[in-house]
Formats: sequence, structure tokens, C-alpha cells
Amino acid sequence: MNGVRGTLLVALVAGLAASITLAETTLVVLALWLVFGPRPAGTLRVRWPLLGPFVAFAVWTVVAALASARPRESLLSSRGLLTLGAFYVVLHALPNGHVARRFAEGLFIAVSVVALVSIVQVSFCPAGGTVESGGALVRLVFRKCGRARGFFSIYMTLAGVLTLVLVSALPRLARGGRALVWALPAWLASVLALGLSSVRGAWVGFAVGGVGCTLGLRRRWLVLAALVLVVAGAIAVEPRTLKRLRSVGDFNDDTTRDRLAMLETGLRVAGAHLITGIGPGQIKNVYPIVASPEALRRSTSHLHDTPLQIAAERGIPGLAAWVAIWVAFFGASGRVLRRIPPEDEEARGLVLGSMAAIAAFLVAGLFEYNFGDTEVLLVALTLMTVPFVIERDLDA
Repeated sequence: MNGVRGTLLVALVAGLAASITLAETTLVVLALWLVFGPRPAGTLRVRWPLLGPFVAFAVWTVVAALASARPRESLLSSRGLLTLGAFYVVLHALPNGHVARRFAEGLFIAVSVVALVSIVQVSFCPAGGTVESGGALVRLVFRKCGRARGFFSIYMTLAGVLTLVLVSALPRLARGGRALVWALPAWLASVLALGLSSVRGAWVGFAVGGVGCTLGLRRRWLVLAALVLVVAGAIAVEPRTLKRLRSVGDFNDDTTRDRLAMLETGLRVAGAHLITGIGPGQIKNVYPIVASPEALRRSTSHLHDTPLQIAAERGIPGLAAWVAIWVAFFGASGRVLRRIPPEDEEARGLVLGSMAAIAAFLVAGLFEYNFGDTEVLLVALTLMTVPFVIERDLDA
């Protein structure tokens, strides 16, 4: 990756791993460079995969916003739709599969570094769970350090990013080779950091995505056994992780009870507003009024369930358009995977890793509104571009 494009892609990798401001700024500059920058001879024609479902979702979001009780507020909340444009910026910034592989490796390395910082963050966190004094770097790392969060504002974001990158890297690790000498320890450290985040939904997404990815590999049972041992080892190293894991499905756990209350309330809201929902960003206004008596929190901006959030805010048509995005993605990616020659394990690994990561993202979204977490969504959209970059190579 040389020149302006390479520099911007490196900056984007750093932003995706640690800074939403850097990531968004880089995407804007990269988009401008793609539009107004030089066009080398032989440049492939511009393609717009998934455009139909993306546009359908965006249009219905605007319709739902205009139909809400607070249309101006809902329209402002809908500005997150611009994030979806990152898919096309990255798609056209990655000229071929070779650059896509290097970009994916760079993202893995950057996220692994953040994972190491997260381990230090939790290991040396004071009893109070935060540090308010000291230098700027100390406050950045050790403010709210009870659960691993890296440089992000909250542990859920780190967990979401780690899940996507860890799962997407599995096929490349399974291939072995000299890179395994440094990649495997980095991957193991990242798994430990994921455990230290204590985000159970991300754990479930990682498990489903990891197993699904493993079943698509040639040495599936060996890799699956290794994956189980790694997870068991991470749990053994950190006892708090096992305690948190045991609380999954425990109806005596306050968090579980509160999530069930959100589920019940969200279903009632969605059922009462089937067509256009209550409007984007309106859960925070409606929830305190309609929350069930069992709800422990009387105020929230989201329902900790992505499909339910979409249905409540945008109605059934909005949910259908959202689902269509993923159906189209997996359909197109599956067709690309079938076209790749069996001997091209590098390309197959990239596409399989992308599909497994998005599956993990969707499963984790059943327990957290990760579609509304810009940092996590940007990583997901970036990984979604990989099958279409590989398809471009196949068509060349």
C-alpha cells in the first residue's frame, strides 16, 4: 500500500482500532481522494453491490422519521445512515485482494495492540475502578478500567470490534505458516481481552461466528478443538469471566431481568406501531412511559436487541429492509466463495472470515444494539467489502 491511498488506509486501520474521530475523518478524506484524485489507466468500472437494500433501508428510515411524533429529532438521529457509505468508500479504496489481505492483517495487528493495552488496563486497575488523576495517557487508559475497553468509551464497543476481527482472522490462522509465530499469540491475547470485557452478547457472537467459520475450513475438527481449548484457557486465566459466563440465562441476575423487561416492552412498542414504528431515536422518549413494572432501569436509549430496535423505531418494513441487507450480503458472498478455486486458500480465507464475522455481528446484535454503535458498525462494513473485492479479482 503505497502513496496517498496507502497512507489513508493505514490511518483508517488505526482509526478503526482505536479512534472513531480518526476513522471518520480518514473516510471523508479517502472519499474525496477517490472522487477527485488521479484515476490510473485500466481502472475498473465502479460497482455498487447491496445498493438496493441499503437504499430501501435508508428511504424507510427517513419515512419513519417524518412519521414520528418528533420528526426533526428523528431526522437528526437518522444521520447515522451516512455511516453506511463507508462500505462503498472502503470497497473502492481496496483495489484488489492482495491489498485487502494486507489491510485485514493491519487491522488485526492494530486491534491486537489495543487488546494488549486492555489487558494492562484491567490488570492494573485500582480498586475503585477508575483513575481521575495523573497524566493524560494514564487517565485515558485507566479511567473506567474495571472492564476492558481499550481506547473506546465503553467496553461493549471494544468487545464488538474484537469479536469481528478475531472471527475474521480465524481462517488465516488455520492456514498456519510462518506468520503463525506472531499471529497466534496476538490472537490469544485478543481473546483474553474479549473475556475481560465481560460482554456476554459478544461472547455468544464470537462462539457462533468462530464455530461457523471453523466448519467451513478443511481442518475443521482440529481447528474447532483448538478454539475450544483457547476459550477454556481464557476462562481459566480470569475467574471473573467464568462467573460472568455462569450468569448467562440466569433469571436471578439483574441484568438478565432488565433485558427481558426491555424485550417485553420493545415487542409491545413494535406491535403498536407496525408500519413506521415510533421513529429513529425515540426509544429514549417512549421507554420511560411504557416500560414494564419489571424494568430495573426506567430510562434507556436502546433495547439491547438490534432487530427489536429496528422494528420498534422503523416498523416491519424497516426491519424487512434491514434483513434484506444481510440476506443480499450472504447470498453474494456465498456465490463468490463458490467461484474461488479450491487451491486459492488465501482468497477463500478472506471471504469465509468476512462471512463468519458478519454472522458473529448479527448474533451479538440479538443482545446489544451494535448496529447503532458506530465504531463496531464501521468495522463490520469494512469487513463486508472483502468478498466484493475478491469478486472483482475473479472478474478481471
